[in-house]
Amino acid sequence: MKATLLPIAMAVALSAASSDASAIDYSFSGTFTDDADVQLFDFSVGAESTVTLRTLSYAGGTNAAGTVVARGGFDPILALFDHSGFLIDQNDDGGFRVRGDTITGAHWDTYLRTVLDPGDYTVSIMQYANFARGPFLSNGFQGPYTTHFRDNAGNLRDGHWAFDLLNVNAAAAIAANSPASVPEPGTWLVLAVGLGSLGLARCRNTRKRI
Repeated sequence: MKATLLPIAMAVALSAASSDASAIDYSFSGTFTDDADVQLFDFSVGAESTVTLRTLSYAGGTNAAGTVVARGGFDPILALFDHSGFLIDQNDDGGFRVRGDTITGAHWDTYLRTVLDPGDYTVSIMQYANFARGPFLSNGFQGPYTTHFRDNAGNLRDGHWAFDLLNVNAAAAIAANSPASVPEPGTWLVLAVGLGSLGLARCRNTRKRI
């Protein structure tokens, strides 16, 4: 799928002019086509903040933008990295903090809430059991069992995913080994604000202020 690259000069200017922007909730969605796909996101935090990262792929629900997400996606994992690519944390299952699937009853979406210092971060979403190897993003991922989007209990799922980044100053999906849709028209300006690095934005993005 065709991707668009934000001009570097525009991004730098926007970042400098918007360093005091208030925190925002971001919602992304897309579809994996292969069990080993990984989607990466860059985001920035302008002040010490409690940030929440969550998926709504497995059990569905309503994302931060108010969009209803269908159940039936794969069992996701997320991994959080700092600006140097160092692995900070990983989450497999959100437990009671996430919705249970109406068919399987499993609470297998991810949920990670953590206090982050000001700076730039990267987060990835993958299918179980494709964990980040660590200690750095450059070490890659384990590669999952060939499940063809079946969960650990053998239930048939599909490749769709939905992901929220809550209480951050800017966020954008970046190039990964997973195809996804280009952001809706008009979102480039917001996506560029405050990001320390640029990438190819390849996901649908909606937002609302908190």
